[in-house]
Amino acid sequence: MRYPPEHKADIHQKIVNDASRRLRAEGLSGAAVSTVMQAAGLTHGGFYKHFANKDDLLIQSLREAFEQITNALTLDASRSKPHEAWKTVVKTYLSPEHCDHPEHGCPLAALASELVRTDKTIKPLIAAEMVKYKTRLLPFMPGLRTTDKEGAFFAIFSTMIGAVAIARMLPDPAMRKKVLANARTFLFRSFR
Repeated sequence: MRYPPEHKADIHQKIVNDASRRLRAEGLSGAAVSTVMQAAGLTHGGFYKHFANKDDLLIQSLREAFEQITNALTLDASRSKPHEAWKTVVKTYLSPEHCDHPEHGCPLAALASELVRTDKTIKPLIAAEMVKYKTRLLPFMPGLRTTDKEGAFFAIFSTMIGAVAIARMLPDPAMRKKVLANARTFLFRSFR
């Protein structure tokens, strides 16, 4: 049976989407080649028709994760008044929905501690994805100059990533909400 030309691209994207979701939900070991390929209805042997190696899958999956969270945050921010956009980013990021669904959220909140341990050859590729993330969100950050916005980005996102990571460890939903609310309040008081 012959497939249409876009079939391979569609299958490739399906694999990347599934691996991206699994990475964020289960960690770096969650996107095992055999598991991802089986979910796509393919054999382990077909993996190399789509990816050079497992690191290639990891980078493409992270790229997809960053793209998804960036699109969500920039969409919400663009619907806000310009001086309120950064607060909208904070509200979206520190929402119970984002906290409760790592499989659809920021890869840094889900994977930062694991990404530190990745092979040094792929760290520059991960850093490049993080730079894209920052670049797309920078226009929404508080501050007049680019350097002010960049400083705000790092302070705001470091706080939010830590708050979400801590909240996700807590079994009690009320405590998770409290951690997120305290981080939101802190950021809103810290930046004007």
